[in-house]
Amino acid sequence: MPGTPDVPPDRPRGDACPGALRLHAADDGALARVRLPGGLLTARQAEVLAGLADTLGDGHLDLTSRGNVQLRGLPDGCGAGLGERLRAAGLLPSDRHDRVRNVVASPVSGLVHPWVRELDRLLCSGEPDLSALSGRFLFGLDDGCGDVVALAPDVTLIAEPGGHHARLGFGTDGPALRVPGPAAPRAAALAAAVFLDVLRDTGRRAWRVRELPPEHRPGIDALARRLSAAGITSTPLPHAGAAAGPPPAPGVLPAPGGRCALSVHAPLGRLTSAQWRLLARTAGRDGDGELRVTPWRGVVLPGLPAATAPARLTELGAAGLVTSTASPWYGAGACAGRPGCAKSLADVRADAAACLTASPPGGPGALPVYWSGCERRCGHPGGRWVDVLATDAGYRVTSPDGGRTVPAAAPAADLATAVARARTTTRTHQRTRTRTRTA
Repeated sequence: MPGTPDVPPDRPRGDACPGALRLHAADDGALARVRLPGGLLTARQAEVLAGLADTLGDGHLDLTSRGNVQLRGLPDGCGAGLGERLRAAGLLPSDRHDRVRNVVASPVSGLVHPWVRELDRLLCSGEPDLSALSGRFLFGLDDGCGDVVALAPDVTLIAEPGGHHARLGFGTDGPALRVPGPAAPRAAALAAAVFLDVLRDTGRRAWRVRELPPEHRPGIDALARRLSAAGITSTPLPHAGAAAGPPPAPGVLPAPGGRCALSVHAPLGRLTSAQWRLLARTAGRDGDGELRVTPWRGVVLPGLPAATAPARLTELGAAGLVTSTASPWYGAGACAGRPGCAKSLADVRADAAACLTASPPGGPGALPVYWSGCERRCGHPGGRWVDVLATDAGYRVTSPDGGRTVPAAAPAADLATAVARARTTTRTHQRTRTRTRTA
């Protein structure tokens, strides 16, 4: 199973994460990553992104594991014009802090979304100045259901019931502080500043908290002192206090105020501009005018009446979006692969699509699966998942319980069978072990 050492060596350079201004040169053209803190955007902003995908890009929008949107196939020299259009739409509020606006949030309840907006305002204001954070440092705001906790953010805010207080910590499995809800966004920003203080004081070069040796990681005591100096009261807690939970499943979900939310996933994390426009129109016509892009490569549309939500979900499914856990595309993802990435050894998206069509495993209990074109495994999920890695000899299919290599010359059905077995037999073995432990 893929993995990295608990404490990697110091990073030799700054990270090369793309942004809306610093584009990445890929084999299929330039790539821009538009950061959406908390995944939040209006229907109007979504229409702007669809227009950019059509006029500048390849007509598609990719959803990332941070709830951001990527545009691919951009022409050389488009950066200035792209930036102007994003600024006009309110999607680029700070040129200097563009790449540090990495905030994920529980998408359904809306409880933490006011915190998202205030934290983003603080990040863009430069007070405290967090522009030295890497583009991979992650803020996580969990409404208490544990979906964001499962992503292991660097700085975690967990709302207590009603949102009047929050639990703040580094990571998700150590001691924490209870802080007042109104002060939670500033407390999270100050926690990131404490991380930067550690880097300056120790001379370490790290992009994320977990990359530091345990003895150098920022501590709760230092954070409490920093909060006190800023006039924020805090109470120490032995643990962050929320267990990891599942992400929202596709379908019609109950939401506050007697309304419903629609949850859909993008097949392999990619949407056409037409699908994206349909989501924007549905949000504007039937919902509250907002889209919430999730870190699980999906979109939640809140505020729909219960009477119309099922029909709108059917429309989205007819457009090719994943609307049920029974879909073979549910839980499946892939990197860009060929021809967009020069490092890829295969056209992983095409191979993944053929595999899912040939032998759909599907089902809510199947493990997530991710196709990667090289050992970097860009964008792979966290937790337990099936790794389908392109190699010179074929695809290596690895589950948490072991794996096998399917030769490059083997029929496509063989790969589909291997993937389906890896996604489902691991689940069966897990149930068996659970029954054995509890017998």
